[in-house]
Amino acid sequence: MQRRKTGGTWETAKTILYAVAIAIVVRTVAFEPFNIPSGSMLPTLLIGDYLFVSKYSYGYSRHSLPFSPAIFQGRVMETPPERGDVVVFKVPTDNRTDYIKRVVGLPGDQIQMRGGLLHINGTPVERRQIDDYVARDRIGSMIRYPQFIERLPNGAEHTIIEADGDRGHADETPAFMVPPNAYFMMGDNRDNSQDSRFLGPVPAENLVGRAEVIFFSTDGSAALWEIWKWPWAIRFMRVFDSIV
Repeated sequence: MQRRKTGGTWETAKTILYAVAIAIVVRTVAFEPFNIPSGSMLPTLLIGDYLFVSKYSYGYSRHSLPFSPAIFQGRVMETPPERGDVVVFKVPTDNRTDYIKRVVGLPGDQIQMRGGLLHINGTPVERRQIDDYVARDRIGSMIRYPQFIERLPNGAEHTIIEADGDRGHADETPAFMVPPNAYFMMGDNRDNSQDSRFLGPVPAENLVGRAEVIFFSTDGSAALWEIWKWPWAIRFMRVFDSIV
């Protein structure tokens, strides 16, 4: 009887170990889930969005592994990102914190903000204004932000907002030169984003993966235990949206 019990415990333990190992492999080489804790990528990504990031899109670095162990440098099986990609990366100031931003500058580019307009290699990026982005503040009052479609030199288009118009604190910057093996990242919420205008270019080694699809989204109005509120808290229209 004791032998059977011991054998059953060992089989259960092995099953758990196999499941953990498979989860680690999938998280390392295929997809990893992330959630959005801030509004720096509005209107593309909302607080409470949960998304999958493809780990294979740009190859692998030590940051592809849990806890970023320093077992090798650079990237293997590397495929460079393209302008307009939404990327999760480790912040170069600590190599630990995950940020998500959009690639706007490639190695060798000169990036500058002038009067609220993004300039790449001295040329202003095309943008056109569309209807205002409408949101609510913490007390429920409606607020409106100027909203634009920005078109990068490779033809990639995405939506940005300018909460402070074209006179935000980061709408006038010096020219940044993007070094080799690095990328310039910016948030779509241009006046409320801690990005390469403050942190500098992001080394290629720090890229974690490309944001692909939203698999869940909640507006935060229901706590985990408030099951009866879930149907009204979940943003069903955002589930399975591709990220562009």
